[in-house]
Amino acid sequence: MAMLRPLVLIACCLLLWHPQTVAQDEEAEAEGETPAKPEALYIPLQPPFVVNYGGPGRLRYLKAELTVRVYDVSAAQKVRHHMPAIRDTLVTLMSRQEELVIDTQEGKEQLRQDALTAIRTVIENEEGEDTGVVDVFFDNLIVQR
Repeated sequence: MAMLRPLVLIACCLLLWHPQTVAQDEEAEAEGETPAKPEALYIPLQPPFVVNYGGPGRLRYLKAELTVRVYDVSAAQKVRHHMPAIRDTLVTLMSRQEELVIDTQEGKEQLRQDALTAIRTVIENEEGEDTGVVDVFFDNLIVQR
């Protein structure tokens, strides 16, 4: 009986210790796991935009290649479906740029943000719901004065 007492004590300690380590392992796994980030889908707006811009006087040209980023197939389909309206809106937006503004880095970033807003607005007006458009990027931007 005296020998049985240490074995029972060890067995009890193991039983008490085991659930705690299992719980700690599960917590560590839960903390270590990051939710799977959805894969981005990129839709190039082809062909490139070529517009004249600025005020009166000498003609100035802007050539821009843009790509839209979305995270689901439904949003990509919306962008493709409304491509003519999106392109029309972006051509109008780009042709309204002023020379002194578009020549600066801030002006180019503002144009990018305005293009994103314009794309979202076109889709929201046509679909009446969230666009799913996350961002727009300039793949290429050439300004000729």
